[in-house]
Amino acid sequence: MTYHSRILTVCSFVFLFISLMSINTTPIMAQENSIKQPLSVKVVLQRKYLDGEVSEEIIQEKVASIEEIVEMYSEWQLLEQKNDSVILQREVDDISPLLKTNGYFGITGDGTFSIFNGRPGSNDVIQSFFQIDVKKLESHKHDELIEGIRIESKDQYLEVLKIYETYSKVEKK
Repeated sequence: MTYHSRILTVCSFVFLFISLMSINTTPIMAQENSIKQPLSVKVVLQRKYLDGEVSEEIIQEKVASIEEIVEMYSEWQLLEQKNDSVILQREVDDISPLLKTNGYFGITGDGTFSIFNGRPGSNDVIQSFFQIDVKKLESHKHDELIEGIRIESKDQYLEVLKIYETYSKVEKK
């Protein structure tokens, strides 16, 4: 074999080797690209309390599918599902942290039994329930409502609601 034919043979092998490498790597790269990347999903967790207050917590989860989120939060109710976000809700058998911190039962100027953020004089009504028949109220109960009744627990919340419900105005039909 002559010198030129050897070079030509070596070059042919190099060309063949490079060609084979590019043919073999193409399917490997295609396979790597077809592997599903984890989804980054915005998860909104809503907690609904007895007093009607709803708090939200927003977190990011990396999952293979939205169904995985639903499984992870199986004790939550699915409210809304989109490609990149999920809204889940759970009812909490307690009063909200807002009420525990600064909630007061009271009465508005028009006689509506309500919950206030702060004392009733603040007029910052969180929730209204029913009209109170002020004429039926004993004076100390009326004074309590004017001053505000501090809400400290779920049991106390339910008890006060039950007591003052007996003073509600009955709508005549």
